[in-house]
Amino acid sequence: MTFYDEDHEAYRLTVREFLRRDVDPHHATWEQERVVPRPVWEAAARRGLLGLAVPERLGGGGVEDYRYRMVVAEEVARIAATSFGLGLSLQDDVVTPYFLDLGNAAQHERWLSGLACGRLIGAIAMSEPGAGSDLQGIRASARLEGDDWVLSGQKTFISSGGTADVVVVVARTDPGQASSGLTLLVVERDQPGFTRGRVLDKLGLHAQDTAELFFDGVRVPREHVLGEEGRGFVHLVERLPRERLSIAVAAVAAARAALAWTTEHVFSRTAFGVRVGDLQNTRFVLAELETEVDVASAYVEQCALRLNARALSAVDAAKAKWFATELQVRLTSRCLQLFGGYGYMTEYAIARAFLDSRVQTIYGGTTEVMKEIIGRDIAARQPGPGHTSGPRGAPRGPNADSAGR
Repeated sequence: MTFYDEDHEAYRLTVREFLRRDVDPHHATWEQERVVPRPVWEAAARRGLLGLAVPERLGGGGVEDYRYRMVVAEEVARIAATSFGLGLSLQDDVVTPYFLDLGNAAQHERWLSGLACGRLIGAIAMSEPGAGSDLQGIRASARLEGDDWVLSGQKTFISSGGTADVVVVVARTDPGQASSGLTLLVVERDQPGFTRGRVLDKLGLHAQDTAELFFDGVRVPREHVLGEEGRGFVHLVERLPRERLSIAVAAVAAARAALAWTTEHVFSRTAFGVRVGDLQNTRFVLAELETEVDVASAYVEQCALRLNARALSAVDAAKAKWFATELQVRLTSRCLQLFGGYGYMTEYAIARAFLDSRVQTIYGGTTEVMKEIIGRDIAARQPGPGHTSGPRGAPRGPNADSAGR
């Protein structure tokens, strides 16, 4: 039984043609200019690459099968358009689910339809200069004045922060509480007191803007609260598994693409009178990497099916995220080595993939935090003195890491 069916493969052809025509010829320019132009978002939406899970009446695709998102990730990785792909992933896997799951009818009409058609770009603002891996350390705060929450604070490492039209801000609304004192507030582009700092200069992913955000007495109407007041931490924790799976999916797709480029390269080059791919060391490296990618892919595919069945746990997602991203980083480095001097030239996709891969083990929850989630789950299943088990995979403390994505 194959993972994809005929409908997925037909969709793949649509995605591939859009990327060939509207993305691949321009992506290098976008990387230099440090931004993906807005019209491309709307074009992507028209071709069905955005808003896949949004109901059709709101301009989306009305498709909840996550395998379609995986097709997009694979095709993006094939042409090394990582910055553009990350933008799509942020919109569909991170931001949109908050509005889709937590928003009311009025909020759906105000924001969700715009996100689905590419007219609006969204961001979620979790990380702060002093709060990355532990969301309970958030200091951005809001106090209630009449029918408005008055928001003040700073956020950093916010992906799409420079271009976002709507930002879901995680703010402390009850200073006397830890995790139960957070609320999700939706801030719109032109609200007084909302300003953006510099677009950050990153190691890779240059066309995907990452920015600092500042809030100085921003008045947020109570009807712009997303979900329930005081339950922001719970809302975040419930949606982090999908975000982490999306990173794992991108990691496996990027790893497989890098391996394909490398395989083609080593069998088209000669050294010492033979093809580089016919040297025993090269074959051993390729054998190891192909096996590792196949193993990681099998687990990630199972996680995707669990997500479709609404059964993906925090622990499942943590395993997929850390393993796939660490593999991606290791694989791109080893593949670059097989390219020799060419691998060091950014005109080659492997060099760009190497640079873009490094953040994967950091944002969305560092590898160390992923292992802590898994380790706590293992410990919670063991009987003994001092046993304090909770629900399987229940997040506590740093388990709700956002790490700037």
